Amino acid sequence: MDLTCKEIVKRLDEYIIGQQEAKRAVAVALRNRYRRSKLPVEQKEEITPKNIILKGPTGVGKTEIARRLAKLVNAPFVKVEATKYTEVGYVGRDVESMIRDLADVSYRIIKQEKAQLVKDKATIAVNKRLKDLIYPIKKLAKPETLDTDTFKKQFDEDFANGIYDKENIDIEVKETPKQIDILAGGGGEINIGQIVGGMFGGSKKLKKMTIAKAREMLLDEECDKLIDQDSIYQETVNKAEQEGIVFIDEIDKIVNKKANGQDVSREGVQRDILPIVEGSVVNTKYGVIHTDYILFIAAGAFHISEINDLIPELQGRFPIRVELRSLKKEDFEKILTIPQNALTKQYQQLLAVDNIELEFTDDALSEIAELAERENETNENIGARRLQTILENLLEDISFNASSDNPKVKIVIDKKYVENMMNGLIKKQDYKKYVL
Repeated sequence: MDLTCKEIVKRLDEYIIGQQEAKRAVAVALRNRYRRSKLPVEQKEEITPKNIILKGPTGVGKTEIARRLAKLVNAPFVKVEATKYTEVGYVGRDVESMIRDLADVSYRIIKQEKAQLVKDKATIAVNKRLKDLIYPIKKLAKPETLDTDTFKKQFDEDFANGIYDKENIDIEVKETPKQIDILAGGGGEINIGQIVGGMFGGSKKLKKMTIAKAREMLLDEECDKLIDQDSIYQETVNKAEQEGIVFIDEIDKIVNKKANGQDVSREGVQRDILPIVEGSVVNTKYGVIHTDYILFIAAGAFHISEINDLIPELQGRFPIRVELRSLKKEDFEKILTIPQNALTKQYQQLLAVDNIELEFTDDALSEIAELAERENETNENIGARRLQTILENLLEDISFNASSDNPKVKIVIDKKYVENMMNGLIKKQDYKKYVL
């Protein structure tokens, strides 16, 4: 997608409040990918992404910025936690698994794209197969006064209009082999279930399901028949290499601070991550993936350590550093109303199911924002997540008593309501209600 840096930031603004410096940094990184794609091959190979490291407290938008960036261009994206990995020789996940996870995401994206291209052709084949199964059954119940041609025409119309969709049918479906991945020599993955299933042509079993459900399952089968798996694997590798984004969270937790007696293997994890970020080869079940052009975005709070405490080689692979600021009252007010997925909108949609029309007044939103800021200052700073805990407490009684059997009712959340519901909790200093 050809988006300018300003357009990328504008799109990110729809979901993330503030943090303009971080948005600008990731926008430039994404735009540079587009610029690189337009260069001749010999020049393209010389240009690698400028990886980014985001510093800031939890809940200020680090992960969301990276996730939304990937969604903008439908790029393969994985979020991993640095603390989940162990140094080679220790029991645990190896760092190369983050690239194998990225390849899995890339495969799903490519397969969906390919399926859309053959969907119309596959749908015709599926409908024919279902009609061949249903028509003989329906024909047995045909009224004697109705001639066959007229009945057939009526049957086709009813089928097309979904009249039979809720009826049950017994149908043979292909069983999906159980996913059993093992590591081969060199770190590659082998899917034993897929190999065994392929040797015997894949087993089938009879299942009872609605016609609508059968159409979904058969459509997947027909699409698989029409798609060239070899081309999918090739495109999977290419998309992961050229468009993949890996978000490494909690990178500050693998800093080896000898003074606090942390696990000595943490520096080893940094050294294992280094070649992946520098550019190496990882074997996956889809093929060999070169990590040279994957964009890496690392993030951490860095409360008890600094970015400079990372090993120098790893620091050098993250040349762009951005510090995200803590959220203030005005930020919380905007978070409650402006984003497309704002929490207030989510609660309004949820409670509307139970015939409750929820309305938040401006003074109520201001009070909630002020409360969130104050609680983050006096207790652990958990950023925008504080709003989730406050709203859960605020709306607990309403959510509990709501029922679709009740008549439709409008409930207005104003400043007085917020004060009545929340002040009692604050006076009791029941901080557990607010700490995640």
